[in-house]
Amino acid sequence: MDAAEREALAQLLEPELKPYKDRFERHHRIPGDGRRRDEVLAEMREINALEERRWSDGFASGAVYHGDPDHIAFMNEVYALNSQANPLHSDLWPSATKYEAEIVAMVADMLHGGPEHPGAPDVCGTVSSGGTESILLAMKTYRDRARAERAVERPNIVAPVSAHAAFDKASQYFGIELRKVPLDEGFKADVAAARSMMDDDTVAVVGSAVQYPQGVIDPIEELAAVAAERGVGFHTDSCLGGFVLPWAERLGYPVPPFDFRVPGVTSMSCDTHKFGYAAKGTSVVLYRDRDLRAYQYYRSADWPGGLYFSPTFAGSRPGALSAQAWAALVSIGEAGYLEATRRILETAAVIRHRVAGIEGLELHGDSLWLVAFGSSDPEIDIYGVLDRMGHRGWSLNGLQRPPSVHLCATLRHTGPGVAERFVDDLAAAVDEVRADPDSVGAMAPVYGMATSVDGRGTVEEILRTYVDVLFQV
Repeated sequence: MDAAEREALAQLLEPELKPYKDRFERHHRIPGDGRRRDEVLAEMREINALEERRWSDGFASGAVYHGDPDHIAFMNEVYALNSQANPLHSDLWPSATKYEAEIVAMVADMLHGGPEHPGAPDVCGTVSSGGTESILLAMKTYRDRARAERAVERPNIVAPVSAHAAFDKASQYFGIELRKVPLDEGFKADVAAARSMMDDDTVAVVGSAVQYPQGVIDPIEELAAVAAERGVGFHTDSCLGGFVLPWAERLGYPVPPFDFRVPGVTSMSCDTHKFGYAAKGTSVVLYRDRDLRAYQYYRSADWPGGLYFSPTFAGSRPGALSAQAWAALVSIGEAGYLEATRRILETAAVIRHRVAGIEGLELHGDSLWLVAFGSSDPEIDIYGVLDRMGHRGWSLNGLQRPPSVHLCATLRHTGPGVAERFVDDLAAAVDEVRADPDSVGAMAPVYGMATSVDGRGTVEEILRTYVDVLFQV
């Protein structure tokens, strides 16, 4: 992009960044004498008040999964008590090891792994910084195991096109070819296509429970069986669904097997910082046995600085985040997760039903709590609808291939009138786009370019510039 195009993109971001640039002091260097603490806190409280309005009343898709003031206050107190803890120094903070070991054990048990589950008694894992790191760690693990045990030099992983972008990131970071499996009409991975893509260099097969765009569950049993036939690992990415599906099943909703009850599942990722209601960012990556997990670890025995060992990518890590995740799990308990899941699924069902009744829209996929929809009317640009919803304060997720939008229902949407407000605003946005189809938001043409082969490179350059602009002071 040239300078003029870069400036035009900066102008698109200006409405979001302007309140901060206009109202608050900007720092281009470390202050000479330092600012007073009360002054710093006052500024941060003002910024927090600006941002809290955007999610506290349920205007955000996902992002904040709990958000109750009492829960936030509890999490903050836990963090303050553990603010100095660092799991890298377990001799100083053995509590960090306790918290992380128990988090892994509790999440494994929820997903039918561990000593109480005869089919998968040796499930183990680690706490990571989020779903992306959990996925990266698992893919590195499979690459390294295949390199050590099968001398695989050109590894590949087979994953649905709907699998999280972190799998593509793993491909780029670790030199693993990513073979993308097409979806069927229900947005689920095509098992026959996955089988045809595998070869002797395949190190892992992937399925999602649930996938991000439409919130559907891939055919985990069938995909895992295909992986087992070839003697390779299978990873269930349950970052988004891991803390919903087990409770939904107990509430009587139809949930196909996706976890360690499926014999071919050898690893899983599950985010504690989403529907586990811990603070950002913690996640858990699980393995069927310790021999597989060992390939995740980093070990150095000849560094002049001493013996060095790290189970995840980071060295020093904030032990307070792990303490928060542990506190969330043990304070909410099974009863709390069941009740939260009940409220979310009932609210999502109401929203889905009413969205299905809006002329010009069509639902995509059959999800329990993600409401994905596109346009059934060529006169309605779904990204124009997304833009109009943004003008009404909604922060929704724009999707592509096919063009669509989704709302990920959370506890923020279960409050009085939130679901009704969403559907009413959505209907009004559709009517506005229908009345003036040529007036679309700035992102609509960008999404349009992204759906074409010729435009994809341009969009990637726009995204790079977008990030550059964000980090300009």
